Amino acid sequence: MLKFSEKCCDKCWHEKGTPCPMYIQCCKDGPLCHLDEECRAKFKALSEYQLYNDIENPFIFIGMGTCGLASGAAKVKEAIEAELMKNEIKANIVSVGCIGFCAKEVIVDIKLPGGQRVSYCEITPKLVPALIKRTIIEKKVYQEKLLGAHTRENNEIAYLGDHPFFRLQKKVVLQNCGIINPDSIDEYIAAGGFKALDKALRLMNPQMVVKEILDAGLRGRGGAGFPTGKKWELAAKQKSEVKYIICNADEGDPGAFMDRSVLESDPFRVIEGMLIGGFAIGASSGYIYCRAEYPLAIERLLKAITTAEEYGLLGENILGSGFNFHLKIKKGAGAFVCGEETALIGSIEGKRGMPRPRPPFPAVAGLWGKPTVINNVETLANIATIIERGASAYKKIGTERSKGTKVFALSGKIQNTGLVEVPMGITLEQVVFEIGGGIPDNKKFKAVQIGGPSGGCLPETVIKTAVDYESLKEVGAMMGSGGFVVMDEDTCMVDVARYFLTFIQNESCGKCVPCREGTKRMLEIIERIPVSYKSTKDEKDELHRFKGVIYLRRLANVIRDTALCGLGQSAPNPILSGLQYFKEEYEEHLYERHCKASVCKDLLTFTIDNDICSGCGICLRKCSAEAILGEKGQAHYIVQDKCVKCGMCVESCKFNAISVN
Repeated sequence: MLKFSEKCCDKCWHEKGTPCPMYIQCCKDGPLCHLDEECRAKFKALSEYQLYNDIENPFIFIGMGTCGLASGAAKVKEAIEAELMKNEIKANIVSVGCIGFCAKEVIVDIKLPGGQRVSYCEITPKLVPALIKRTIIEKKVYQEKLLGAHTRENNEIAYLGDHPFFRLQKKVVLQNCGIINPDSIDEYIAAGGFKALDKALRLMNPQMVVKEILDAGLRGRGGAGFPTGKKWELAAKQKSEVKYIICNADEGDPGAFMDRSVLESDPFRVIEGMLIGGFAIGASSGYIYCRAEYPLAIERLLKAITTAEEYGLLGENILGSGFNFHLKIKKGAGAFVCGEETALIGSIEGKRGMPRPRPPFPAVAGLWGKPTVINNVETLANIATIIERGASAYKKIGTERSKGTKVFALSGKIQNTGLVEVPMGITLEQVVFEIGGGIPDNKKFKAVQIGGPSGGCLPETVIKTAVDYESLKEVGAMMGSGGFVVMDEDTCMVDVARYFLTFIQNESCGKCVPCREGTKRMLEIIERIPVSYKSTKDEKDELHRFKGVIYLRRLANVIRDTALCGLGQSAPNPILSGLQYFKEEYEEHLYERHCKASVCKDLLTFTIDNDICSGCGICLRKCSAEAILGEKGQAHYIVQDKCVKCGMCVESCKFNAISVN
């Protein structure tokens, strides 16, 4: 394998003794390619087929992202190695990232010499012998666990792209995830990696790069949706010898795992985006601010940075262009507020992560007072595609005002959990029922919470809403970073609001009064709604309970209009969307003191059916509050004043004699 530090041949047009960019451009026809046929044949591009084209031995690809490892991928790999040794089979084992279908992990791909790459799902160590025997020894398809082939070469094998989970997806950011080894720069290059960087450095100047991003209409994928090109343009205009570009990988939303998966599965793609961004704004230094709770992502990033430096793609005089760029990783301590860009800057500077008033904006005065551009992982992962294919091609994806794709972490009460990338303009209904496969156990859809803890809960009445920045804002939600949590009929929306408000209140930095005090007051109001009659001490408590709900919307609007940062301003969204779409459920809790979903414990009543109870005494022994009485062999009963609603009696009863109302 030729490295960039080596010289390919005497016929290369590039200056002798400097790295050859032709390896990156794959010696394809282009304005800078002057190599003859002999050199072109010697260094022609690696394709995925050539890369995995061992004519003698099969390839076995194992999904080794966090989701795969959590499902037992490491043990599956050990079982595969043992089975290959047992049968004296020589095979190439490749560890890849997450292809996105987390519900079907562990996913293993098999590619026989000269054959298709075929994916098999839900592989366990016990299934490995059958998998190896059927696919490698017998050279047949393991139909019981077949997910699909990566190409349409054989009509007898289902095409992976026709699977309902993948059919409506459009892979741009995730195109390499689960396909290539994230630790291998050679495989990334073979998949077209660093061609965009070479194009930017050889054929474009910084102004042209900024214009291309502007023309593409790329908007920040971190939540606010600010045009990326405008941010870059503002930073590029600043006159400063020192500038910075930062990748915001401080993913803190509950139920979100987009950034983690991209960094684990395709770290070089993010690095290439940062390199292009640094060239565009004139930055020679960059930081990746990543949560310390993502050890695998950090490990692969560190390895990727080291490898890129060895290949001459990071450091001084990159590709002989005179462009210098150095990259470091800063581990975040897990504070949600550090996802806000000015708080993130403070954290890198060694200060407490707290938002700063703006202006000046970071693009003017950011890290250590220098012009700084901050983009999140997904935004940067789009850059290489835009530069390589051009803004016109990128603009064909999406809607008029929201271009490109959006990555979502699909989770909650849904069949097909995982990471999905869909074109802007697809509807919420398509994501939930076509890609997601609908609600398990024949339950009814109730709501989808989109945009993280600062997003909104949208009901079935607006499920045909298009997924784009403006449409989601019109119905009371926001794009956010990509959390997509589906809820079924057993979900209590008052409890959901309490959960997200608790999270927001705990994560508030405390700097501004509206967020620090306002969210606390909102949480107190929400917690007073689902209380039983016996929990209300006197008429004054009851008055507070009703008055709080009356002023809840007004308080939410004040916080939204006066909080210092975007996190505080969007904190009331779960409350506002709940009052807008689930008003009846709030009223049911408030006036009737009833939770239809049987979630709010204080409103529940546990009773024992005398006709079913056998008097075995198990529930009595499990009750820590000593609220259950009864003689052995006779029906027991629950003392309601002592019951703490823990539910242990229901879990322990073998006869289903205890009901919850």
